[in-house]
Order: sequence, then structure tokens, then C-alpha cells
Amino acid sequence: MAGKMKRRDFLKGGALAAGTWLALPAMAGTPGTGEQTGGGGGPRRYRNSWYPFTGHPDADTCWSLSTGPDGRIYAAACAESVPGGVVKVARYNEEKDTLDYLFALDEMVEDPGDSGRATQCKIHYSFAPSMADGVLYMATHLSGPPIDQPAYSPWRSWHDPERCFRGSALLAFDTRTDEVLWWDTMIPKEGCRCLLHDEERHLLYALSYPRDHFIIYDTRKRTRRDAGRIGSINAQTLFLDRKHRVWTTDDYGRLVRYDPETDRLERSPFVLPHNPQFQTGWHSVFYDVAAAPDGESVFAVTWIAHPRLMRIWPNESPWPRVEDLGAVTQDRDPSIPVDTFTDHCGGLAFAGDGQLYYVASRWRDPVYQPKLESGHPREGVVWRLDPKTLERTEVAILEHPTDPAQYVSRGAVDHNGNLFFGVVGTKPVGIFQVHLPASRRKKNAHLPIRIWG
Repeated sequence: MAGKMKRRDFLKGGALAAGTWLALPAMAGTPGTGEQTGGGGGPRRYRNSWYPFTGHPDADTCWSLSTGPDGRIYAAACAESVPGGVVKVARYNEEKDTLDYLFALDEMVEDPGDSGRATQCKIHYSFAPSMADGVLYMATHLSGPPIDQPAYSPWRSWHDPERCFRGSALLAFDTRTDEVLWWDTMIPKEGCRCLLHDEERHLLYALSYPRDHFIIYDTRKRTRRDAGRIGSINAQTLFLDRKHRVWTTDDYGRLVRYDPETDRLERSPFVLPHNPQFQTGWHSVFYDVAAAPDGESVFAVTWIAHPRLMRIWPNESPWPRVEDLGAVTQDRDPSIPVDTFTDHCGGLAFAGDGQLYYVASRWRDPVYQPKLESGHPREGVVWRLDPKTLERTEVAILEHPTDPAQYVSRGAVDHNGNLFFGVVGTKPVGIFQVHLPASRRKKNAHLPIRIWG
């Protein structure tokens, strides 16, 4: 077994405080159903299974993957680059080890893909469960062009009733009966970038795109309210604290919170951690956030360049304590451009072992990483982080049959303790299952359930 590698030897000082990187011995992969992959002659890694969206051949992205209130995994098979493309909702079938396709969302909300308008093409970080009644809420986002156009611009078509996106469709799906209970247009003309559910108060919170407004939707009254504009660069997630305050970020990397007691949006005077070499905090918005098992803190990662991991204690006041845990991707020469699609981290999820799992990209870099074991120019590395010691361990590399799989949108754990990831940019597109050892799985590992997309 290889020894521990000091973090400064790998990241040149940009890694976790008090963390170490571990290299593990080899383990062969195990063939099976669901296109099992994994193994090889490299470090010991958990095997992973690949499930392509064969039931929706037009699918080109998977922006949303979430655990439903029933403890099963739901994924959005999005088709945003295809004229007239629509999103279909898929669910992992654990008995058959495959994906079931529940419905095409455009049909459920009476906004067909051939309408001539911009389409209901994707669900973007916008699954939100309701544990009390088994409902899974979902809201759509825009970008898919009309069936007879190559692309769509929301600004260009804003006042065109024949081309303009009708609006983000909010849909309530009963996971107990597999029925669509109702739908509504939640944000006219705009898409929903991300969604959060405060079940106790029967409220859904959303960020609109392109105007980046903070939207509040009452699920009992079926009414919406616009609480104001945050900025121009949408954060990719919202999260809730114990006081029912909703948190996100603005254009310049500052925390923004909505306090329902005062009905006000408040902005922190402090900029969140970022790379001081070439960043000021601008565009350093939240990409993904996962609540720690104790409910007192959250782990968050930023978007878009050289993503950074941090731990935030939102229940502290007047503004939260923020711990900078360093960069999650490799160090690099900032004078050499790197595609922001390559330099990415996402898929934060806590598993049954109480550890945080996420996927960070690694790519062939002429200075720090001249060769990758997989032979691909880039790869998605699954990391496990101990929230007590902050030690990080590489546990898997996502193995797609044809393309690199470094851009992970979301991660989730099902009721059996299995770990899943949605990916973007692979062809064909689909989802991964990473098979954790039995010692790291437990029943109802998805509880307490994640309530934001």
C-alpha cells in the first residue's frame, strides 16, 4: 500500500487544512448488470455502474439528480441543445438495476416541444422533496430552442408571445402513486435555476434566470411572490438553516440570506474564500451545498474557476463563521487558460458513514499532472472527506464507456445507502452509481433528506 502523500506535494499549498491525500492499493472491478465498470491496475477504488439515458435518446445533460421522499433516486434527462427538446424524469429501479422513465414533462404541463416556443427542456438543480405527503416538487429551466430554431435567447424573445419561454413549470409528483397531482407556471418567461423546500412553512424558494430574482411560492395557496433581485450571476443552489432563513450568494461571492421574519434580503459584508492569485470573488457563487449530519453546518463548493470548498455555520450570528478548506481541484499556472468546464467540482452528498463525498475534476496539465492513469485528457475523481478530521481520500474515478466524466452536477444517496451522481458533457449522457462497501452503507442513509436541488 502506498503511503500518505502530503497535500503540498499535490496541490502546492491549495488543499485542505489538516487534510491528507491517500493512495490505495489495487482492486479489480466486478462485472454485472447496469454496465458495471471500475477497477484496473491502479489504486484501490470503489467500482461504479453507468446508466445511460437510453429511454430518451435526445438527452444531452443531467443537471438534476435527487433522492425523492420515497428514498429512491430521481434524475432529469434533459435535452437542451436539440430544437424542440424536452426533459423526461427518470427513476432508478433497484430491483431491475435500470432506469424507469416516468413521464415527459412537456406533456404533463401542456407545453409541447413542438409549440414553436422555447421548450421545457430541463430541470436544473430543482428537485425538492416533501416528506409529509410523499410529493416530489420539480421546476423547469430554459435554454432549449424552439423546434424550428437553432438556439434560444430569452432577452431577444422576451416580448415575442410566439417564441418566448412560457415560464418555469412547477410540478407536484406523488411518489406514492406515481401521479402528477398538479402543475403551475411558477416564474413567467423565466427559468428556475435552483429550488428549495421549507416543508414546515409550505414554501418553495427559487432563483429565476435570467433576471436572478428571489421567488417565494406558497404550495397551499399556489401563489408566487417576487422578493427582489440578487444580481446578474445566478448562484446554483439555495440552502436553509434552523431559523428558516434561506441562504445563497451574490455576484461578488458574498453571502445573501432571506429572513422570513423581516421579509428582507440581506447581504454579508464579507467575501467568501477564493483563489487570491487570480480571483476577487466575482462569479464565485455557490455551486453545491450539503448539510452536515449534525445540522449545525454545511459544506459548500463554489463555481466557476478553481472551485473552493468551505464549511459554513449558518446558525451563528450576526453572520456565519466560514472555514476555508482550500481548493478542490489541482493547482495550475494561472497564466495558462483552463476551460471552466474542465475545472469543476460538484455532487456533494453525505453517505451512511457520515462522510462527505464529492466529485472533482482532474486533467492532464503540463506542469502538475503530465499524465493521467485513465489515458483521458480529464477525469472525474470521487473523494471522501471526514468532517471531523478533514482528511480526504480518493475512492473512485467515474468510468464512462466513451468520454471523460469530470463535470458532475449533483450527488445523492438512496434509502439503501448507495451513492449516485449525475453528469454533464458525456455522450451518451446518464447517471453513475458508485458502490460503497457494505460497512459504509446503512438503511435510510438518505435521512435527514436533502431539501434543496
